[in-house]
Amino acid sequence: MFTVPFQRERRARCSLRCWAAALAMGAQLVGLDAYAQQSLSLEQALRLAQERSRLLVAQDAGAAAARQMAFIAGQLPDPVLKTGLSSLPISGPDRFSFTRDSSTMATVGVMQEFTRADKRTARAGRFEREAEVAEAGRAVALADLRRDTAMAWLDRLYQERMRELLQTQRAEAALQIEAAEAAYRGGRGMQTDVFAARSAVAQIEDRIRQSDRQIATAKTRLARWVGEGANQALGVPPDLGMIRLDAERLEAELTHHPQIALMVRQEALARAEADVARASKRADWSVELTYSQRSSAYSNMVSVNLSIPWQWDPKNRQDREVSAKLALAEQVTAQREEATREHVAQTRAWLQEWQGNRDRLTHYDHDLIPLASERTRAAIAAYRGGGGTLSAVLEARRMEIDTRMDRLRLDMETAGLWAQIEYLIPAEHPAGAVTEK
Repeated sequence: MFTVPFQRERRARCSLRCWAAALAMGAQLVGLDAYAQQSLSLEQALRLAQERSRLLVAQDAGAAAARQMAFIAGQLPDPVLKTGLSSLPISGPDRFSFTRDSSTMATVGVMQEFTRADKRTARAGRFEREAEVAEAGRAVALADLRRDTAMAWLDRLYQERMRELLQTQRAEAALQIEAAEAAYRGGRGMQTDVFAARSAVAQIEDRIRQSDRQIATAKTRLARWVGEGANQALGVPPDLGMIRLDAERLEAELTHHPQIALMVRQEALARAEADVARASKRADWSVELTYSQRSSAYSNMVSVNLSIPWQWDPKNRQDREVSAKLALAEQVTAQREEATREHVAQTRAWLQEWQGNRDRLTHYDHDLIPLASERTRAAIAAYRGGGGTLSAVLEARRMEIDTRMDRLRLDMETAGLWAQIEYLIPAEHPAGAVTEK
């Protein structure tokens, strides 16, 4: 007769447990979402750095100014308005008279220089190339900004990971103090063991203080790029085991390197300046129209003048200027080719070092750290069984900490190489993804 109520009660308890589990899961998801909103991911840091950068604004302003100058250079020069008084007597009976002498005239005129169309086109093209140089300089600045921001973000990430490792090791080392004190009180240990255990903990605490200082420095460096967001908790790091560059197609992909692209634009600018010098070998004409007014007793006059620069020694002037501009263009070309070779060699070295570090990290994870942990556990077991010494335990633990810290430093160095390679080429020119082998 109590079966149905019992089943109802059990169903009610099950329902309550389900609701509680659902609420707990919902609260956990809300907490994770709130954490994600408050944390600073690498992509958010890059976006903040780009929004705060004034150097990018300066490059944009330089490009806009050059394009305005390109429009101006394509126009004819402004006309020149001329006015004056000529042939005014200053001696004799007619001195300072505006009407007695027939040669005295008040003149007004306008002069226009007619710049050749090819020369105006060359000058406008020169400023267009200058605008392209400014845009390429912006791409260089953006690449440097993204790389430096990523390295600052990763530096803080690994400094905090080192501190977490030291805190974990400190908690474990504190247990050795309790064990040493218990053994000393029970007559199974020496007081020197207690002091040795306390000394080991004090050394770890000193390393934690050093780590705190390094974290503060890392936050300051990150704040240089992202501002107040540098104090937020860091989000989940990206996959540092994958890069976009392909070593087999390195030379082709590095044509999109911002520095190389900038030198290509500088080369185009140098050749545009040579075009301007070549167009300047042909002189521009100027035409002047003048109206001269005399006294009522004399006739007014109109004059038309034509001015042509006399390039009397083009071989030693205009030709040499063209040769100089062409030589500068060849200089930029040679510098670009040499810089390309340098970037290819440097990037290939980064790729090799990155892959070598990944292999070393695998060795740490599979061999060195497990062996160090086993040694620590064996030393602790021997000490608890009375067959080992506390000094052996402390030495094993110290070596394990050093091994884990060396692994983190290597991982941090590898992450820095990843940032150097990942932000070498702009994202709008994606390369084939390469994962660790």
